[in-house]
This record gives sequence, structure tokens and C-alpha cells, in this order.
Amino acid sequence: MNTPGNRRSLFRLAAVSATAAMLLAACGDDEAEVGPEAGGSIAEDYDLEGAELTVGSKEFTEQLILGHMARLALQTAGAEVTDEIGLAGTAIVREALLAGEIDLYWEYTGTGWITHLGETEPVQPAEDQYQAVADRDLEENDIRWIEPGPFDNTYAVAAHESAVEELGITQLSDLQQLLEEQPEEATFCIASEFATRDDGLPGMEEHYDIEFSQDQLVMLDEGAIYSEVAERSNCNIGEVFATDGRIAALDLVVLEDDQDFFAAYNPSVTVRNEVYEQYPDLEPMFAEIAASLETEVMQELNARVDDLGEFPDEVAEDHLREQCFIG
Repeated sequence: MNTPGNRRSLFRLAAVSATAAMLLAACGDDEAEVGPEAGGSIAEDYDLEGAELTVGSKEFTEQLILGHMARLALQTAGAEVTDEIGLAGTAIVREALLAGEIDLYWEYTGTGWITHLGETEPVQPAEDQYQAVADRDLEENDIRWIEPGPFDNTYAVAAHESAVEELGITQLSDLQQLLEEQPEEATFCIASEFATRDDGLPGMEEHYDIEFSQDQLVMLDEGAIYSEVAERSNCNIGEVFATDGRIAALDLVVLEDDQDFFAAYNPSVTVRNEVYEQYPDLEPMFAEIAASLETEVMQELNARVDDLGEFPDEVAEDHLREQCFIG
């Protein structure tokens, strides 16, 4: 659907992309080869000459962008990098890290705590969630978690701005009244994984003391949910990931998690401890990059790929150049 609101959103995204391109000139030649000779703060501050490292990632847009950021940063610091970006889903990439088939990849603190460490209750606040994951995973699996970035790719529930206005839903606790007073409008698009996870629908229903009937739930593939919520033909609300660029592009509004149910999913480079100890520059270098990744920044980077058709490696490189990490 190409509504005036959606066209405005796409124009804004195009403007963001154009502005980013112009800002690159402030840090150097945007045609320069990536490596120690290209300059930038990474080349000046960190030395990984002689390191041979394998970078992995999961296969969705955000992970591809983050994976290429890691690859480019390592190459700029002088490392020789084997590219396993876009390897597969969570379980396979994590197993590759544990088995030593890859040396590092970006993971999310909530995924570490709930999926990898088998916990069911998130830790609040986000800083404590990170520390709990970092301590446990190092002790049990010899995996280091580098200081995470501020963006939070948590599960969230979103509605189109028109539904927010018409139905009066701005926070998750409003769903209780919607279910009671307008049950025919309480249609919820979800994916199969969200439908069964403790940090998904079952936990959310218990935490907020609500219950959706089977008639109100619409099961879809993850990627199809955003447009369905925007069009409102089958559902008025839907499960989303908070940093997905389609939220802004389709004029969706994330409902406030006003009772703090969803776990924090902050991004952290996870690395095998033997590699971490051999190359101590990994910690400050990736912590610095992570700190540049606010939620709105990650949404815009994702949207440049998903909505404007740019390539993840080019978007990753643009961000590193804009931040003067590479020259």
C-alpha cells in the first residue's frame, strides 16, 4: 500500500540516506580502500595486524548490517577476516561460535539470557540484564560479551497510527479494555515463534492479565506482519521488532510496554574468550562502535536496506565513515 503517509516516510528515509552520504566527506575519501591505510579512529587507535578472525552473523537485515560493521572494523584495524556473515539463524550461529567455527558475532542480551542460557524471566533494568548474561556465559561457556549498544531490538507490539487514534491504544495495558469493550477490533498478527515463547505471547498475556482468543490471532510469517498491520485488513495490532525500519516507513506506532514485560535485547559482540584474551583491542573497539547505535539510528540503517533497496555492506560502511571510525 502506498499511502501519502507511507510516501512521506520513504521520502524521509531517502533524505536520511542522502544526508549520510554527504557527511562521509567529513571523515575522508569515501572511495578509499578499507584497511589501516584508510585512516579513521579505528586505524589510529587499534592494532590487530596479524590477527586472523572469522566473523559470523544471523541472516536478517539488521544482523547483516552489524556483521559487515564488525568485518570492516576488523579489516581497518589490520586483521585478516573470513566472512561468514548471514550464516543462518540464531541456533546455528551460536553453535558455530561455541564450536570455534566463527570467532565472534553480534548477539542480543535478551536472546543470550532466554534462548542460550534457558531463563524464562527477563532481568530489569537493561544494564543488569547485560551483566547477568555476561557473567553466566563467561563462566559456563567461555564466551565474552562486549559492552552493548543502546538500541533495543526487543519484541514489541505495534499498530498503525490510524488504529492508535481510533481505538485509543497507546500502551499495552490498554489492550485489556480493547479486549473487553471491542473484542472484534482486537485482532493480533503474530508469528509462530512469538506464539510459543515465554518472552512472547504466553508471557505477555500472563503479565498483563489478558487473553486473546484463537479467532483474534492471525498467524503469519514474521516479514508479512508489518504490511498487514499497516493495511489493517486482517489485524489492528501486530508483533514487531523494535528496530525494524518498516515501523517508520509504514507509519506504525510501537505501544508502550508500560508494565516492563519484554526483555531488553541490546546488541553486543560475543567472542570466544581465547580470542578476546589474545586481542584485547576487541573490547574498546567494538564498545565504541556499539555506543553509536541508538534505536533510531538502527531503524534508519535497517530501512535503507528494507525500504530503499541499499546493500547491507554499503550501509554498514556508510555508518562507520559517518562516525569517523574509518576514513
